[in-house]
Amino acid sequence: MRAPTDIAPHAGYPAQLLAVSWQALAQLVRSPSHSRRAEAARKLARHSLWLAAAGAALVIVLMVAFDQTEILLMPPRGTPSLWPIRILTDFGKDEYILSVLGAALVVLALVAAGLRGSRRALLLGFGTRLQFLFLSVAVSAFVAEILKYVIGRGRPFVGGKANPFNFVPFEGTGAYASLPSGHAVAAFALAFAVSALWPRLRVFMFTYAIVIVLTRLVLLAHHPSDVVAGALVGTVGAMAVHYWFAARKLGFAIRADGTIVPLSGTFSDRLKRVAHRASAP
Repeated sequence: MRAPTDIAPHAGYPAQLLAVSWQALAQLVRSPSHSRRAEAARKLARHSLWLAAAGAALVIVLMVAFDQTEILLMPPRGTPSLWPIRILTDFGKDEYILSVLGAALVVLALVAAGLRGSRRALLLGFGTRLQFLFLSVAVSAFVAEILKYVIGRGRPFVGGKANPFNFVPFEGTGAYASLPSGHAVAAFALAFAVSALWPRLRVFMFTYAIVIVLTRLVLLAHHPSDVVAGALVGTVGAMAVHYWFAARKLGFAIRADGTIVPLSGTFSDRLKRVAHRASAP
């Protein structure tokens, strides 16, 4: 989000809210303008192809050599003592993550519409980062839902036995929506997106993502290959959104070699200036 510049400063709150909301959406679909976007696109393509190839190979190996063994080692589905795991796993549910981020965006727009000057600019700068987090998860989850429907892989023990090759494409039911894991998609998309904005949180966020995928295995919601595929889809999906924002100079810059880096300095400098003004006598 960016501070509106084409609305009268004395316009009423509804007009300010409309302007904030419109420009927050419009900035996402404007033409890319970064002079180094071609370098970033080439780097994205290389990394995506490498990840896709390595991830696909690992998925196949796990499917053939490990999936059946792993699900036979897990406690029976519905084991009462696993209730803490069932609570923990919901922290990777895409509906919950998107609901929290979406609510934060709505609240931010409502507050920003009542502010002016640097305070509004600061809040809307943070709003752009929230948009990045939201879309990283949303785009990845959307792709995952399509893949689930097309692939139609049965969840562990669907059909009555441990059969990792139980596929019914286009089935469209929850029992045949195992590949990729939606929780893994959301957790890894969020982990990548947060790490892209705040690199110091990388270890924490990817630890969170790994914990989420482990809960899916313990609960027999997925095979190991499902969560690896989910991690791949979530990461590559977030990488694509990362490039989309950087190409439009939204929250990120692009270095000469195509590396995308956060504009954290600009945001933190603004935050310090606003805090200094607020504390000044």
